[in-house]
Amino acid sequence: MPVSANPADLLLVNGKIVTLDAASSVTEALAIEAGHITAAGSTDELQKFAGPSTEIIDLGGRTVIPGLIDSHIHAIRAGFRYATEVNWEGAADITEALERLRSAAAREKQDEKQDEKQDSWLIVAGGWTPRQFAENRRPTEAEVASASSGHPVYIQLFYGYALINAEGRDRLGLKSDGDLPDDAKFEHDKEGNATGWIVGKGPAIISLYSRLPKPQMEQAIDGTRKFLRELSSFGLTGVIDPGGHNLSPSDYAALFRLWRNHELPLRVVYSIFARRPEKELEDFQAATQFLPMGTGDDWLRFNGIGECVTWGMYNNESPSEADKEAFYRVARWAADQGMTLTVHWNNDRSVHHLLDVLERVNREVPIAPLRWSIAHLHDASDASLQRMKALGVGWLVQDGLYFAAPSYIAERGQAQMERSPPIVSARRLSLPVGGGTDANRVMIENPFVSLRWMLDGLTVDGIETRGPAEIPSREQALRSYTEGSAWFAHDENRKGRLMPGMLADLAVLSDDYFTVPVSDIAKIKSLLTVVGGQIVYAAGSFSGLEPQRR
Repeated sequence: MPVSANPADLLLVNGKIVTLDAASSVTEALAIEAGHITAAGSTDELQKFAGPSTEIIDLGGRTVIPGLIDSHIHAIRAGFRYATEVNWEGAADITEALERLRSAAAREKQDEKQDEKQDSWLIVAGGWTPRQFAENRRPTEAEVASASSGHPVYIQLFYGYALINAEGRDRLGLKSDGDLPDDAKFEHDKEGNATGWIVGKGPAIISLYSRLPKPQMEQAIDGTRKFLRELSSFGLTGVIDPGGHNLSPSDYAALFRLWRNHELPLRVVYSIFARRPEKELEDFQAATQFLPMGTGDDWLRFNGIGECVTWGMYNNESPSEADKEAFYRVARWAADQGMTLTVHWNNDRSVHHLLDVLERVNREVPIAPLRWSIAHLHDASDASLQRMKALGVGWLVQDGLYFAAPSYIAERGQAQMERSPPIVSARRLSLPVGGGTDANRVMIENPFVSLRWMLDGLTVDGIETRGPAEIPSREQALRSYTEGSAWFAHDENRKGRLMPGMLADLAVLSDDYFTVPVSDIAKIKSLLTVVGGQIVYAAGSFSGLEPQRR
């Protein structure tokens, strides 16, 4: 067979390659050159692309999918603190969770002995729920004390609770309710004894967390590198990051350092979160004077503003006319600048306030080309989805109900839960839908947990929620995590499908996503993750293929 005039840099053969093209084609081999897919076909057909320097990888029948893209994940914040926090993801009981604290305390003690420094904080910043534990409860302060070896401890549960142990309270000067942020108080049991837990609304918990020490630059770089590698192990080749609480502009430095050093293992598209109440427009204008929409490259790129656009329209069910006017001014400015905008909104009962403002902006500046989006909105009604469709606004869906469904059912009833979120209804309208997690404060970052939840609606402790009418097919769910998410970054013609001309972003899976039992989808990992034709993660039989990194 004659050799192609342009031999491939990388040739993947003998696989089950799910292209997600319009025909949902499955092929055996891909040729990759200069970061892009140049050909797809049978193994025999693509042998002609093998040259003297071509790397050929036999996939051994493994399933290959386009690289996954999380359309709403706080990856920059998670990475910034990843090296200095303790992760309770997947801990089956309190004993296992405490053992992770105990191990972290032992490591810190060793480091402190070498550096002669004060006991470091042990921080669990989220991504867990009592319902994942066999005991179905929060750990007590006494249990935490038994594992912490004298370290100050901060444990956050969603945005409603935080446990700070005696050492931590002493460090922060927290002796009574008067020392806490507004709307926060110490929790007491039935006998009136303090439990060590602090109860408060979101802003209070955010304020408490802000009092904790920040990582040093080298810790932030190390944590960012490790967290992004964790994402690579799940087959994620891209993230869309909406900023977030407790994340200042200087905290982006670690990410930027890795980007400058060409060390990012996946593509990061990010937006800017509003910083100061009543100063949002001023701050956005100042931050973007030399940062026009789309600044960056294929590895790191600026993608507009949100998910907090203005504080008066953030988690506010009853915004005033002044709140809506302030939001309008920022949104109209963003539209004039050609910027993408994403908005955090939880409840359909109040989303009309937001949609009214978006429709007002749209009457003056068409927003459909700008790829604006609404994140969360698990209970979106058909009417709201139709208004979004008419505006060209997309919907970012996360698996928060995997943890939080019982409280959702208690508030809204089982009938609403049956259609929450209405994924199939949105797809029926051809509304752009992006899959994601909202990790890592309120959810874990594993996309296969999210995909499994899309397909069976089961919570972390096995409660059945979403009804069959709103359960998508496996292909539909996967498309939301690939070309669906890519749409929100203006990249659907470059990412999300494995076709000639597309960026060579893909994952070789440990198991076949399309044939394993749905319950086993959450166990899938990537054995080989490729971004732009570069191997960024390798495991199992492919482990020897990963280039050595620091």
